[in-house]
Amino acid sequence: MKILVCIDGSEQSRKVMEEAVQIAAGCQINDFAVINVYEPMPYPTTPSWGGISYTRTDEDNAYMLKLQEKEKEEIQQYLQQAVEFFEEKGLKARALLKEGHPAHTIVSTAGEEGTDMIVIGSRGLGGLKKAFLGSVSSAVIQEVDNCTVAVVK
Repeated sequence: MKILVCIDGSEQSRKVMEEAVQIAAGCQINDFAVINVYEPMPYPTTPSWGGISYTRTDEDNAYMLKLQEKEKEEIQQYLQQAVEFFEEKGLKARALLKEGHPAHTIVSTAGEEGTDMIVIGSRGLGGLKKAFLGSVSSAVIQEVDNCTVAVVK
């Protein structure tokens, strides 16, 4: 049985991982994949600030790329911590960092991986991301075929 465990670095992610371990205790699990889907923040080509537009410079572009790389490094760190969490429980796990729309990417990855179950949180990070990520679990449930989805509260 293959399980795709969806995490985002929030406290809810810890609950998701713990639930996946509980599921594994009652089944023959031979493959855990821990996934985070990185969705780069879009930024306009000619941003406006207070109604005044300006053309973004090469320095602006370099700064945005640097911020994105830093965020990806942080994601890699908590993905590695998640893999270690499973290994401490005697379970084999691997990390997947994907880029794209979270719900669509989770569903397509589940299909590509031959996943039997997706374990995902009902809510993730706070603020605006909290509302967005709640919609991710909902969208995954709606879009996925031939796969069980466990939503952890």
